[in-house]
Order: sequence, then C-alpha cells, then structure tokens
Amino acid sequence: MIVTTTETVAGYRVRETKGQVFGLVVRSRGLGGNIMAGLRSLGGGEITEYTQLLEDARRHAVDRMIQNATVMGANAILRMQFDSSEIGQTMTEVVAYPRGGH
Repeated sequence: MIVTTTETVAGYRVRETKGQVFGLVVRSRGLGGNIMAGLRSLGGGEITEYTQLLEDARRHAVDRMIQNATVMGANAILRMQFDSSEIGQTMTEVVAYPRGGH
C-alpha cells in the first residue's frame, strides 16, 4: 500500500476514489510510565516515555488506516496526515487520515 503526504505519486494516476478512510487509536501510559515521565519532566528535555507512546500510537493508527483502505479495495492513500488530542489527563487519541478536498 502506498501511503504518502503528497497529492500525487510519480508514475501513478488516480483512477478511482474509494471513499473515507481513517485509523484511530487511543493510548494511555501506565501508572509507572506516568510517574517516570513526571520525574523526568522536572529536569527538562525530552520525555522518552511519551515520545515512544506517541510514535507507537501513530504507527498503530497508520496500520489501522491501511487495513481499512485494503478492505475498501484501495491500493494507495494520498495526502495522509495525523491529528491528536487528549482525552482526560491520561489518554491520547491519534487518528491518521487523508486530507480531503483540493
């Protein structure tokens, strides 16, 4: 499956649009990870526990988006982007989807 943030892919042309597709994941860092991240934030710098959490969530969201597109019969996803938000103080929602419109 071709997944790109661009509107076109060299050597290919869009023949059909299959419809809306997305991949959604909600993740929470466990209590131990939150404590370690909180302690690390006191010293400043990168909080690797949260960086890893978001990297994993993005990969998982893309994988789900690809699965959904495959079921629809698609062979590519163009103009892919991410969006994320917090749910409460312990969870992060990450969604991968193609940006619509031109």
